Amino acid sequence: MQIKIINKSHHSLPNYETIASAGMDLRASLSEARILKPLERSIVGTGLFIELPIGYEAQVRPRSGLAAKKGITVLNAPGTIDADYRGEIGVILVNLSNEDFTIQNGERIAQLVIAQHERAEWLEVKELTETDRGEGGFGSTGTK
Repeated sequence: MQIKIINKSHHSLPNYETIASAGMDLRASLSEARILKPLERSIVGTGLFIELPIGYEAQVRPRSGLAAKKGITVLNAPGTIDADYRGEIGVILVNLSNEDFTIQNGERIAQLVIAQHERAEWLEVKELTETDRGEGGFGSTGTK
C-alpha cells in the first residue's frame, strides 16, 4: 500500500528493517538535544506528516531496546494516528529510569505500525451469550 507523506525532518523516511518487520522506526526531529529527566514526559516531534486511507490507523509503539536498556517508552502505547489527522506525528516519551536521558536529533525513539481497523456499530441488548469464562477478568484465564 502507498501512503502520502511529507518529511520536514531532514532524516530518511521510516522504513522496514527486515522483510518480516511490522514496524518502522520513527526518529526525533529536534533543533537541539533534549534532556528527559526521570519520570518526565515530553512530546517529541518527528517532522513527519501522513495521509492514511480511511479504514487504517498508524500505531505509535515503544522500541523494545530503548525501553529495556534505557527505561524510555511511549506513554500512551500504542498511540493512535487517525486517518483524518494531518498534523505532525508526535511521540509522547516518558523516562521511567532513575537517570537523565538525552534525546538526540535523529535518534530512533519509537516505531510506527500501519493497521487496518473496523468501525463498530453498537447493538443494544438485554443480555449477552454465555461463555465458560463468563465475567472472569484480570488473570482469570491463567493456570491454576
